[in-house]
Amino acid sequence: MGYYDDHAPRPESRHDRNKSGRGKTAVAGFFGAVLGALLILFGAPYLEQTGWLSAGNDDTPANQEIAGDQDGGLSPEDVEQTSSIQLETSSEVINAVDRVSDAVVGVVNMQESSGFMSPGGEGTGSGVVYKITENHAYIVTNQHVVEGAAVGQSEVDVTLTDGSRVPAELVGEDVLTDLAVLTIDADKVDTVADFGDSDQLQAGEPAIAIGNPLSFEGTVTLGIISAVERSLPVDLTGNGQTDWNAEVIQTDAAINPGNSGGALLNIQGEVIGINSMKIAQNAVEGIGFAIPTSVVVPVIQDLEEYGEVQRPQMGIVLRSLQEIPSFYWQDALGLPEDFAGGVYIEAVEPGSPADEAGLREGDVIKMMDDTEIKDANDLRRYLYTEVDIGDTMTITYFRDGEENTTELILERQVF
Repeated sequence: MGYYDDHAPRPESRHDRNKSGRGKTAVAGFFGAVLGALLILFGAPYLEQTGWLSAGNDDTPANQEIAGDQDGGLSPEDVEQTSSIQLETSSEVINAVDRVSDAVVGVVNMQESSGFMSPGGEGTGSGVVYKITENHAYIVTNQHVVEGAAVGQSEVDVTLTDGSRVPAELVGEDVLTDLAVLTIDADKVDTVADFGDSDQLQAGEPAIAIGNPLSFEGTVTLGIISAVERSLPVDLTGNGQTDWNAEVIQTDAAINPGNSGGALLNIQGEVIGINSMKIAQNAVEGIGFAIPTSVVVPVIQDLEEYGEVQRPQMGIVLRSLQEIPSFYWQDALGLPEDFAGGVYIEAVEPGSPADEAGLREGDVIKMMDDTEIKDANDLRRYLYTEVDIGDTMTITYFRDGEENTTELILERQVF
């Protein structure tokens, strides 16, 4: 047997409480609805007079701007406007690429090379067709892409946009500017790229790179001009010393191995630079460089006409004074204690302008005209940008601790 509680009053169950609560809620809701209806009925005229009701009218601009449409999303007009903006931007890039894409070719160097290209095999890069004559098409590319090829020889192939591969002849190259010119038969070429004015570029405007990165032909990348006047130190001899400062355009359009020699375009589809170097570090992204057309155009003109860039020469073998131990400056060269820098002459070519001006081994050049020369880079910059073949320069130099001056008449140099 068990214990039963039939004799005790049964407590109210949860079901009974819920039923009671629902009844009370229903009554309260009924009276609340009646009260709300009365307030709207008698308050509507007042709200209309004060403008409260008109503020929520669907025809007002504010409501249209917030709501967009009855479903709370963008109206068809908004969608159409947004789409047109996106399509306009996209179509400008597409049009720019269409104008130039057939003029951007692949360049294959069959010579063994090292450095930027694949060592021990074919080197690949890009090039841009910039001129067609009766029989030949002219292509500009990077010097390091064709490095090792001989002028006048067909040691380089060009891959056209239709996939055909034709032999190319090296016309000339210039190591300072990293530019070279090739020619191919003009039979299969019908598109020429137009050069734009790189001097008119502004940081922030669109930039489009076309080339063959990692042998992916016809790759297009989009970015902006990051900077228009970058000076990039270049070591030509591999001794860790700066031999030249390349004037380049900086862009964040992706440039990878194989892009070298390809085109950097503005939004009008004009070539404003020839893609060249890329900083390849794990911590650095979006920094690519292109040689501006202000440099490209005069260089390729010289390469076409002379096979080289004609620059003035002094006829000396030089070293930056910083490469020589400082104690040697005073002990052997007799330089003043406050001497800051200069160019040491290691050798003088017989019969050269330097030889005729009386310069000799062991002299230290301090000034060229009124410009102070602190290292070999300063000397080359002044010689190749400030004076011309046939000009007369005043050279200030130290010999055995004494300052001297001489005049030197510049002649043509093959770098």
